[in-house]
Amino acid sequence: MRSIRVLGVDPGLTRCGIGVIDSSTGGRVALVEVDVLRTPADAQIGARLLALEVGFQEWIERHHPDVVAVERVFSQHNVRTVMGTAQAAAVAITCAARVGIPVALRTPSEVKAAVTGQGRAGKEQVAFMVRKLLSAPGLVAPADATDALALAICEAWRGAATARITQAQTALAARR
Repeated sequence: MRSIRVLGVDPGLTRCGIGVIDSSTGGRVALVEVDVLRTPADAQIGARLLALEVGFQEWIERHHPDVVAVERVFSQHNVRTVMGTAQAAAVAITCAARVGIPVALRTPSEVKAAVTGQGRAGKEQVAFMVRKLLSAPGLVAPADATDALALAICEAWRGAATARITQAQTALAARR
């Protein structure tokens, strides 16, 4: 039985990881679906962003997530890569906002720490822990896809904790 459904997005213009998990009480998480949205590198930027938008909308309509978790774009040496990542992230955020779904932005180190206990974990370690946490040892997916699932798991756990803290603070303020 699900208590929250999270859509995770590992943004990228050529390869965009996307995954959905259900999280139940006690922090248990279950895989719903995972894939990679792809756009051709030689296509016009507008066509690529529209293709991502269509993909995000289809996933949102199919899975009805409670929240969308998107990797926060961080500085890299390759400005071109950062721009594509930021553009893909913006499309995902816009698609969620259009239908009133809250969006959480999570840093790569925050996600790694949540799923592995180590903020500097490698992609192999993240993928291993994602398979273990989702009880899906046979899951074969590219790093973009497992990173999207890691984002969703991080949000399911950290977002729930943040909500409980906010609730407690609101209750405390109301008593004063």
